[in-house]
Amino acid sequence: MMCPKCNNQETCVLDSRETDGHKSVRRRRECEKCKMRFTTFERMESNNFIVVKKDGTRESYNREKVERGIWKACEKRKVTQEQITKIINQMEEKWATPGREVSSRDIGEGIMDALRELDDVAYIRFASVYRQFKDIDSFKKELQKLSK
Repeated sequence: MMCPKCNNQETCVLDSRETDGHKSVRRRRECEKCKMRFTTFERMESNNFIVVKKDGTRESYNREKVERGIWKACEKRKVTQEQITKIINQMEEKWATPGREVSSRDIGEGIMDALRELDDVAYIRFASVYRQFKDIDSFKKELQKLSK
């Protein structure tokens, strides 16, 4: 593992722990050259599926891209890393069949459903970007659905 500070390739593992319900390993490492400590995560690759986008193009599923989008919606909200990891893991279990194709619409709707249960503000933020509200009326309609 390369040190993020000095790019030295010689690092040692100080501590390893299973996290995320035994689905990943958290490792505390130290660079042997500059002594900087940093954390890495090791997770089984289960995301061997293809995302079919709105325009018909296909790309490999990218967990980090999904996580970034969720974090943007959850910014300054009382949402933990564990909650977001749980959401993503649950969705990936549903979608991750080798060779399977999943539409970006299914992914977006799945994220919105999970955020609706987790945090109303995060849900509205995500929905406003995902659904590309054109005006205040479409935004109001979504808020009315949420308040029912």
